[in-house]
Amino acid sequence: MNDPDRLWARKLGVEDRCTYVSGDMFKKVPSADVYSLKMILHDWSDQECIEILANLRSTTPSRYGKVFIIEHVVPGPNEPHFSKLFDIHMMCWGAGRERTEGEYARLLEAAGWKYHRTWYPNDRTIGIVEGR
Repeated sequence: MNDPDRLWARKLGVEDRCTYVSGDMFKKVPSADVYSLKMILHDWSDQECIEILANLRSTTPSRYGKVFIIEHVVPGPNEPHFSKLFDIHMMCWGAGRERTEGEYARLLEAAGWKYHRTWYPNDRTIGIVEGR
């Protein structure tokens, strides 16, 4: 990560307002008002997800903190969706899995967040689950 030409901040022209900070999401993360987790939680079991989300919650400096979980959100049982195929893939290699909106809401609540809503693009290929 020492090569500045490989960092997205420079590529996007925002290096003056973006800082890269390392951390261990299972121990303690740097304090922030907003956290964005893209394709992270689907790798982990429910208990590990709660641990990750609780660590984020414990370092959020204000009661206005937010977390955005960006994942393939599994729709109802009769709706075909890529997330269901990807869920089978996840079962083949580890403890992670794809989850429904309700399952993400329960993980947030168990970790001290409040589920707010889920945002979807028009094609619904991915969802953004918001916790506050």
